[in-house]
Amino acid sequence: MLKNFWYAVEFSDKVTTKPERITVLGQYLVIYRTPKQGRVVALSDLCVHRGAALSGGWLNDDKIVCPYHGWEYEPDGACVKIPANLPGRGIPKKARVDSYPVQEKYGFVWVFMGDLPEEERPPMPVWPEFDDLVENGGRFRTVTGEFLWKANYERILENGCDIAHAPFVHAGRFGNPDMPQVPDYEVEHPDEWSAFATVDLHPPKPSGLWGRFGRLIGNDLKKRPPVTTSAGWMLPNMIKLHVRLPIGDMIIYDTNIPIDETTTLVKWVALRTFFTGKWANRDAINRTMRIFYEDAAVVDKVRPELLPFDLGAELHIKSDIIAVEYRRRRQELADKGWLLNEEDFITGDVPRRTATVIPSPARRESTELSRAWVHKARGEHPTVAAARLMGANPEEENK
Repeated sequence: MLKNFWYAVEFSDKVTTKPERITVLGQYLVIYRTPKQGRVVALSDLCVHRGAALSGGWLNDDKIVCPYHGWEYEPDGACVKIPANLPGRGIPKKARVDSYPVQEKYGFVWVFMGDLPEEERPPMPVWPEFDDLVENGGRFRTVTGEFLWKANYERILENGCDIAHAPFVHAGRFGNPDMPQVPDYEVEHPDEWSAFATVDLHPPKPSGLWGRFGRLIGNDLKKRPPVTTSAGWMLPNMIKLHVRLPIGDMIIYDTNIPIDETTTLVKWVALRTFFTGKWANRDAINRTMRIFYEDAAVVDKVRPELLPFDLGAELHIKSDIIAVEYRRRRQELADKGWLLNEEDFITGDVPRRTATVIPSPARRESTELSRAWVHKARGEHPTVAAARLMGANPEEENK
């Protein structure tokens, strides 16, 4: 899983003044909207005092209040009130939690999961269609939704860019088993953070609502014009699919949020320039969800669950170039130290139970506090640590 990127983690209209827990890259965050300015805040969901979940608390003005002992934290993560303190007693500098940069764009809340200074952060992707929405007098009508996968987000990412699977996984819907060949294509790189493949495909005869307009598309497969389709990835976890139908454009953006290494929550936006009345929204949602269910039936069972780092570990052919490009780019970022590693994990007081704690920018800015508010013990159950202090070796005794 990649750190040091902006992650679209929630739809903006779902974030309110009621604190909510979300999970990103295996880390618990609490997000909420401040009552005064309406700004979204993202903090580590762990009170530094006794480890309570801040998401179970409430807001006092713009500060979040821990439900356990009433400690109050500012949006920047600093604790500013400890109710148990006697008058005049100060608040320790170490009394703070990680606060992560937040932006709102394209109807999403984006959280920067890393500690890079602002000038070194990769940019958020560009979704140009959001400047042309029906609500603002433009061409595109949108619908949204989410889908939970029991699969690694990178497997899902590659599936979304994979053109060759459509005739088999989506046969009869938009994949054509009678014409499964994938034309040769060149990978397009709009920038260093994305890649796309564009090909001409021959979809099957349309059905349902779209089938009623078959005369616009043409029902004769041999005479029907091909449909130009673009699919690609946008780092760290996004897919864009653009299908140029005779009746208009259909575009789907997926943000594949890694809950952990084998569980992914996808939040998606589907845009269309045809059937732009609200009456067609339900059909658009149902069609998109059917695609997810068809993909999940295959991808959730793929083995190995995680992408190999060695390109030679899996067989690649010409039509897989877009996926190979992703794997090469991921390796470059791994070499920069942008993959989660042992420094980003802590082990609590239960054997084999770990949690992700990605450093926030405040840690880089205050090096003397870099580990101050990560207070969980590393590696051992307390009884094991106590035994070591007494000179025993529990591992040897248990052999």
